[in-house]
Amino acid sequence: MYKQRSTSRDTCRRPRVVIGADCLGRLEALAEGAIQRNPDLADRLLDEIGRARIVPAAKLPQNVVAIGRAVTYRDETTGQDKTVIPVYPEEADIARGRISILTPIGVALIGLAEGASLHWDTRDGERRILTVLHVASQDYHESLEAQ
Repeated sequence: MYKQRSTSRDTCRRPRVVIGADCLGRLEALAEGAIQRNPDLADRLLDEIGRARIVPAAKLPQNVVAIGRAVTYRDETTGQDKTVIPVYPEEADIARGRISILTPIGVALIGLAEGASLHWDTRDGERRILTVLHVASQDYHESLEAQ
């Protein structure tokens, strides 16, 4: 009988996810609203929310990806680094690096800490590994208010 050999990649746990309580209701509503349009993505977001540790906004660590915080990540498949800002769908502007939380990369990044790596699937169904390199401590909403 053939026994599949497990590798560390097969048994690798998904990284921890931490979400601020101030975003929780909005994220759940977005996921539920997307169930008809994009059930796979909605399910992924609900899954991430379900396994997340929810903390008061003031206790959300500065090195954790959150709505409005710029994040630099590396696509380990291509070796490219990219900086984006996860935002709510109505604020998305790819030309300015603002990606909707309702995209595969937005769902993959939310709640991850610096140094975390995970597998994610592109819109084309390609599996990649992504690593969070840096999270900006100030979100872009605060920087706009300061101007």
